[in-house]
Amino acid sequence: MKIGIAQINAIVGDFPGNAKRLLAAYRACLDQGAELVVSPEMSLVGYPPRDLVLKSAFVPKCLQALDYLAGEIGEVPLLVGYIDFNDPEDRGQDLRNSAAFLHEGAVREKRWKTLLPTYDVFDEWRYFEPSENSEPIEWNGLRLGVTICEDIWTDAYLLRPLYDREPVDELVEKGIDLLLNLSASPYHCGKPAVRRKMIAEVCDGAKVPLVYCNSIGANDQLVFDGNSLVAMPGKGIVFEGPAFEEATVVVDLENTASTVDPPACDAEDLWKALVLGLRDYAGKTGFSSVCLGLSGGIDSALTAAVAAEALGSENVHGLTMPSPYSSGGSVVDSFALAANLGIRCDEIGISDIFCEVKSTMAPLFEGQASDVTEENMQARIRGVLLMALSNKFGHLLLTTGNKSELAVGYCTIYGDMCGGLAVISDLPKTKVYEVCRWLNREREVIPWNTIDKPPSAELRPDQKDQDTLPEYEVLDAILEMYVEKQLSVDDIVAAGHDETLVRWIQRRVDLNEWKRQQAAPGIRVTSKAFGIGRRMPIVQRFVG
Repeated sequence: MKIGIAQINAIVGDFPGNAKRLLAAYRACLDQGAELVVSPEMSLVGYPPRDLVLKSAFVPKCLQALDYLAGEIGEVPLLVGYIDFNDPEDRGQDLRNSAAFLHEGAVREKRWKTLLPTYDVFDEWRYFEPSENSEPIEWNGLRLGVTICEDIWTDAYLLRPLYDREPVDELVEKGIDLLLNLSASPYHCGKPAVRRKMIAEVCDGAKVPLVYCNSIGANDQLVFDGNSLVAMPGKGIVFEGPAFEEATVVVDLENTASTVDPPACDAEDLWKALVLGLRDYAGKTGFSSVCLGLSGGIDSALTAAVAAEALGSENVHGLTMPSPYSSGGSVVDSFALAANLGIRCDEIGISDIFCEVKSTMAPLFEGQASDVTEENMQARIRGVLLMALSNKFGHLLLTTGNKSELAVGYCTIYGDMCGGLAVISDLPKTKVYEVCRWLNREREVIPWNTIDKPPSAELRPDQKDQDTLPEYEVLDAILEMYVEKQLSVDDIVAAGHDETLVRWIQRRVDLNEWKRQQAAPGIRVTSKAFGIGRRMPIVQRFVG
């Protein structure tokens, strides 16, 4: 049997556009001989729609688009993800996360999602009612087991046991010939390899072929990497779709061959995720160009490189803004980067503005020594200039801070945190270096001097990041345990880290929650990003 996989990039709430994307992908699969076409979870809706689903017109418009799409489907069925109303007599939630089996001009069957994730970035219990039972769809002499994303995630691959049902087992007990999964599984570093292992195991347990169609594209903070899969019992993964790009492919289940597992995580995947995240965030919100501050440092350099790749170098405007404490190299390296990338770079010195602000505040600051106040003035002056550039030319302003700095508050609110998208805010500093070195594997993209020199905010004489922060290798290791793995201070110390340092980092992370809740949205590339997947109170006194 030939299965078409429509790995499409849906936009949340764009029902007409998503229907057209689905129809185009469906027809492309037909041209390749598909006998059945599968699309991702909520492919007609875009994922995640969040509270849009509560708007009174949202689901009716979704159903209207579903009817249109069904009318265009012929002899070859299309399995599409959408949102439907629950039975009004049911006392549960009003809505269902749904899959529709479209065939010969009509919606022939409907199935509901059974396992509703409500952790990390997911909040499906807030909106949906789970399926009460799992029933195969009978078609063309076959019994199709239809599942939606979480329905195939077993306890062994979740953080803890979450469910008392196994939809795959329920379907297998009723007899199926083929297991299908419509998915919107967001990317984070290492996740594609986890999916591959899990899907191969689920397939072996079910003893039938498994076709997994995953979303592609980015919506807000989430990036969906595609990597759609086909597994065969006893053979493992026999097909893997493209990563980080749309695809319409047809897989012949009768003629498959095994493939090789990819690495668990590498710089190339992180690069592609950031590029896709920025491209879709800008494009789907209506921006065609971006601007950013170029400091000569590695963070702004990587952000600029991502922007040039995502939007084209002609649509990236850099601004270098030396202060009295900037080294000559910071300006030279900024222009060298711009030349390598082919982007525009202008220079506006802020020394005179800085002196004027200090002079204006002098009567109020009389008798007070210079401190972080004057450092932050420089960052905020730069923020004003960058926002002016953004306003005047309609650029999306990109912030350039990394996850390590954002975690401990080594950033200035209303200064370098100004912007509409924080491109690398979920990328630890050590990974910033890793991705930049990968970029330079064939030619110099990021100036080597930018990579090799000690990182510095250059807001006071001879300042270095390590004057304030521990070495980034140590900081990132502790942050991974505290933020991503959510381990206690005692557990981290027991793992071999200095207790005084761990408690200092823990305190800095907790105290700076107020900054992060005002930060621009960032592109999620780790298993626990600041933002929608980590909901911490600002006012709290827990220490652990």
